[in-house]
Amino acid sequence: MNRVYIIAEAGVNHNGSMELAKQLVDVAVAAGADAVKFQTFKAVNLVSRNAEKADYQKRTTSAAESQFDMIKKLELDETAHLELIAHCQQSGIEFLSTPFDHESIELLYNLGLKTFKIPSGEITNLPYLRHIGRLSKKVILSSGMANLGEIEAAINTLTSAGTARNNINILHANTEYPTPMTDVNLRAMQTIGHAFNLPYGYSDHTAGIEVPIAAVALGASVVEKHFTLDRNMDGPDHKASLEPDELTMMVQSIRNVELALGSPIKQPSPSEAKNKAIARKSIVAKTTIKKGECLNEDNLAVKRPGTGISPMRWDELLGSVAQRDYQADEQI
Repeated sequence: MNRVYIIAEAGVNHNGSMELAKQLVDVAVAAGADAVKFQTFKAVNLVSRNAEKADYQKRTTSAAESQFDMIKKLELDETAHLELIAHCQQSGIEFLSTPFDHESIELLYNLGLKTFKIPSGEITNLPYLRHIGRLSKKVILSSGMANLGEIEAAINTLTSAGTARNNINILHANTEYPTPMTDVNLRAMQTIGHAFNLPYGYSDHTAGIEVPIAAVALGASVVEKHFTLDRNMDGPDHKASLEPDELTMMVQSIRNVELALGSPIKQPSPSEAKNKAIARKSIVAKTTIKKGECLNEDNLAVKRPGTGISPMRWDELLGSVAQRDYQADEQI
């Protein structure tokens, strides 16, 4: 299979600090991720001042703080983007960011991003989808909260606006942080791939690393996972994120699963070929057999090693005549 594209989702776990943002990049590099992804937005364009927080945000941030005020503190301006892009280039990892408004789409386009990640919340945002579609870039489309009809409408909008269909990868997702295991429905990821005949992947918000690893075993070509420097930090997404050692373990496990998936052809592998002679068996003399004696179930047995006549030929030998003398355990 092709190499799984692993996105380490830094998101807003930088808490508005460039120092923390660069540390997150370094952690993603050390873990072996292919890309590190942030979020690009202007609070004034993203959320109304009277908008409520999501339940998980209420649990992880100050109750006195509005969603607007929470989001405002987490903005990254153009200078910050330039610094992060330069740091990623120097570190050998791809910089990605999810835009949440038209101004942010234009910023990322002007900064030269080749891939645009559409978050689940924008899958029904027609003007937004048309804007990204017109850019004719690669698109990774998250489908949390969506049904197949909404995914189809988003794909049609993107392609009608100018995005090549084969440049779209759809991620199965659930937007609850953390996602209960009973709500993951990982098989739906394959349903998406089969329904639209497009590459598919998985954006994970569960606690732990088992589900993204399982997604790879089920054919995910892209995996996205939130990570943080420390789950105990203040901020909306830290609690549902992996810590550095866990991110490393997830990446290593995914790479191992990639190798283990291997080929669909069932045949002896190079490493096990040498075990045939040791583990398989041959037809041998159970007792002393004299030349001319009839071979039968009383004087034949099956034992290791498998360097002689295969036991699959047992019926052929029964009733035949010994061509020479045999000692017990000697291969026929």
